[in-house]
Formats: sequence, C-alpha cells, structure tokens
Amino acid sequence: MLRQQSPNTTQVTFHYTDTQAETFNVPISPDQFYQQLDAAASQNWLVLHLFDQSITIRMQHLVKVEIKPAIAELTGQGVFPNAERMTALKRGAMR
Repeated sequence: MLRQQSPNTTQVTFHYTDTQAETFNVPISPDQFYQQLDAAASQNWLVLHLFDQSITIRMQHLVKVEIKPAIAELTGQGVFPNAERMTALKRGAMR
C-alpha cells in the first residue's frame, strides 16, 4: 500500500554524479522546496536538517533532482508540460 503524502510534504530524490541517489521527505510544499532549491543553487550548498543530523549537499555534485508531487505551477522557458517518462517496455510497444 502506498502512503499518501500530505500536500505540505515533498519527496525529493537527489541523484549524484557518482551515480548514488538519496531520497528525503521535506515538510514543505513542492513550490516552497523549488524556491529553496533555486536559492541554494546560487550558494552551491543545500542543507537538510534531519532529527539526528544535518546533511549538506554540494549542488555541483547533483545531476538530477526528482520532486514529488509535481510542481504544475512551474512554467516558462525550459519547462516542458505533459512530458512522459519512456521506459524500455513503452518504447518497445511503440515500434
């Protein structure tokens, strides 16, 4: 059974240049998280305070950030609405 996320909780997965990935739940909305991520990019560091530790992430070591739920309000140049992830199975079905 999948756990339903609160609208004020964002699940974030960081994919690093060394191919590792980590996922965190952050108790803010996806819009708020994106604003914080944008500000952190200019500082080159992102800090996550967990209940027992703080984690710093160097923005230069990130290759991809996945944010759930999606930020539908995010629009503009470089933003592509209605994109669809293509898996090998879907690509094969389209041939």
